[in-house]
Amino acid sequence: MNKNTNLILLIVLGLLPYVGQQASARTTLRNICRIKGQEENVLRGLGLVVGLNGTGEANDPATMRALARSLEIMGSASPQTGALPGAESLQELRRIKNAALVWVTATVPATGARRGDKLDCNVSGINGKSLAGGRLAFAALQGPNVLDKRVYGLAEGAIHLDSPDQPMVGRIHNGCQMEEDVFTPFVQDGKITLVLDKHHANFQTASDIAHEIRQTYYQQEPEQVQAINASNIQITLRKQDVTDPVAFISEVLDRQIYNPEPEARVVINERTGSIVIHGEVQIGDVVISHKNIVVEANEETPRFSELRLDQQTSPKLKSLVDALNALKVPNEDAIQIIKDIDRSGKLHGRLIIY
Repeated sequence: MNKNTNLILLIVLGLLPYVGQQASARTTLRNICRIKGQEENVLRGLGLVVGLNGTGEANDPATMRALARSLEIMGSASPQTGALPGAESLQELRRIKNAALVWVTATVPATGARRGDKLDCNVSGINGKSLAGGRLAFAALQGPNVLDKRVYGLAEGAIHLDSPDQPMVGRIHNGCQMEEDVFTPFVQDGKITLVLDKHHANFQTASDIAHEIRQTYYQQEPEQVQAINASNIQITLRKQDVTDPVAFISEVLDRQIYNPEPEARVVINERTGSIVIHGEVQIGDVVISHKNIVVEANEETPRFSELRLDQQTSPKLKSLVDALNALKVPNEDAIQIIKDIDRSGKLHGRLIIY
């Protein structure tokens, strides 16, 4: 679209009742929920990268202390004092340009990890110019609980950059070796909890799941299954299932339930400019003006429209996006229009931006 033009493009959407029925289908329970206790955990810690080609930086106190500590651990004393480097000898490390301080993380999968397992780890530079060609000398990784000082994993290895455009971010394949077992119990006090994912968490779906499980396993004891809230369903294990909860959980997660189509939502990736519309995302009575475009949705029959749209259905976001595409409106402008409609409270669906 020529941005210098003074022509205002008017898109008018007629607002008529939507008489279609909401789509629905059956889905396997494992596709929309998980068992509480089966979550990913992140290990994190500071590390030292060496072997850089002059792109590091050791002239800050934190990096100098890390280098000094490394020398101490390796049995190399200060050149002058022969002891743990002090303030004077720390300054001698300032000239080093082949080392950098980094932040290291590793994700323990939901199934847990045992001592000796190896995980990929991510490395992000805190100082320096680039981690290209560097090697993580060491990093002691702790758990998410800041009060727990145990070292759960040790990380080291050659760094591979994710992208040349981000030279301070990289990854080490199998770079973290577990030093402690990490498992979260999924049976608590003889009960398990189903947790709906965020895109399916609502009171109706939680109630439907609880009803399905009662009808299948707990007809004589319906109170043993409770929908606690919109995202959690608590199940008290039967006596025969306490000794083998894994088999019962596997069977439950394999159940199919009558699942309404997830709530209407719009997912926008601002980096790539993609717009994904799920379900019937409708637009309320609104007029939005953006640059040389006016978007109008109302109950009146349009008297003027640069682009004639189907008037037999209520105004849907898909129709608007199609119209904007037909007018060759840039993606960033289309995204801004959708944001403005949402801010006005007239976007009848959830807007997700990442």
